[in-house]
Amino acid sequence: MDVRTVVQFAAFTRVLTLFLQAVFNALIPDHAADAFRPPRGEEPGPLDGGVEALLGGLARWDAEHFLFIAERGYLYEHNHAFFPLLPLSLRVTAAVLLRPLAGWLTLRGRLLLAVALLNSALFLLSAVALYELSRLVLGDRRLALVSSLLFCLTPANVFLAAGYSESLFCAMTFVGLRLLERGSPLRASLLLSLATATRANGLINVGFLVYLPLRWGLSQARGFYGYRTFCTPSVLPEQVSPALLALAEVKGYRVPDASRPPPPWCSARPPLLYSYIQDVYWDVGFLRYFQLRQIPNFLLALPVALLVAMAAWSYAAASPALCLRLGLWGEGLKGGAEKPAAGFLNPRVFVYVVHCGVLLAFGLFCMHVQVLTRFLASSSPVLYWFSAHLLVHNEPLLQAEQQDSSSPVCLPRAAWRGLPHNPITQLLLQWRSCSAHSRWLLGYFTSYWLLGLALHCNFLPWT
Repeated sequence: MDVRTVVQFAAFTRVLTLFLQAVFNALIPDHAADAFRPPRGEEPGPLDGGVEALLGGLARWDAEHFLFIAERGYLYEHNHAFFPLLPLSLRVTAAVLLRPLAGWLTLRGRLLLAVALLNSALFLLSAVALYELSRLVLGDRRLALVSSLLFCLTPANVFLAAGYSESLFCAMTFVGLRLLERGSPLRASLLLSLATATRANGLINVGFLVYLPLRWGLSQARGFYGYRTFCTPSVLPEQVSPALLALAEVKGYRVPDASRPPPPWCSARPPLLYSYIQDVYWDVGFLRYFQLRQIPNFLLALPVALLVAMAAWSYAAASPALCLRLGLWGEGLKGGAEKPAAGFLNPRVFVYVVHCGVLLAFGLFCMHVQVLTRFLASSSPVLYWFSAHLLVHNEPLLQAEQQDSSSPVCLPRAAWRGLPHNPITQLLLQWRSCSAHSRWLLGYFTSYWLLGLALHCNFLPWT
């Protein structure tokens, strides 16, 4: 029953997301952002205009890079900062599943449609996988349900819908962790390796493969395709489309060129293209973002940073002795109970809190801080577990409903009767009766969920 509730709410929020992004994209003029906008390679088909009108908001900012790679491959040097699993998945979906539409849609149009279909399916898979992982780790069915419902209203919503790798990474990570918790390390390793082929921070998941088997590996290294392409090139500029060469000249992009000396990163030891791209193209590095003009971006990332920091502090304060033992032995938390406590403050959560804390520190000090929201929201369940913990244990409305589960949820207006019935919609429909901290928490989730659609889909800056 709980899984059905999660699927219904995930499907509802995803349909609403796709609808609202189309509305915002139609009503709000696109900002003239200095973003990657490659020239179109084909004449539009009969349905391309309609698909662009309905789904064009999903192809903004970095989504253009993923769509370009899926269509043209890794042509430019900076394309190699985007890992290959999502472009490959989009290309396969467009070429196989959507092949019957080839006469009506260009490859670009089919790739855009593939974004909507693939990310929607992955979003539903992520929500269900998070619920099942939460049941295993938290040992609390209600907390698992609320965590998964909060995921459906994630502050990183637009990035799990647009042509970004967050949905794919979420699905691979949550399913992989669930398999690992159920004692299937080989299958879990495969899924977590696929997560690493999706996003660079998937490498940190190797800690789970080492830690979890100790408590009751296997990892995969990434090859040097970029090294072969740029350090030992066999391509001449004449083999590249003139329009794409013109864009490279205007923007300063590097293309493989056998007639020129190799780029400087080729002589580094080891020759890491990803780090070079982050450094040169996006000025990413330790403390580089700590500037006065970046204060608005720090404020934008402040809510998620505070929530994760509060989660780590609450867990450490509940059982400092367990944390000193790295959660590997000893079951009791504060209170000395013989049986491990269920919920967020139980020993099995330790490794997830450490993982999320490492991500927070890395994102805060070594990344563009405005991406911290989607970085944490798509990489760790801790944000949803701790938020659910706060709601379930501190919201009187949820406690009253749990005591009298037979009482129907009051729907104030007939217009809302189509809304899925679950604890989160109950709180949203009885907003004025909620406690102040519940209004703050749900206000953060829903406002970022909505604002992200309005801003990101029109080339306006967001997280």
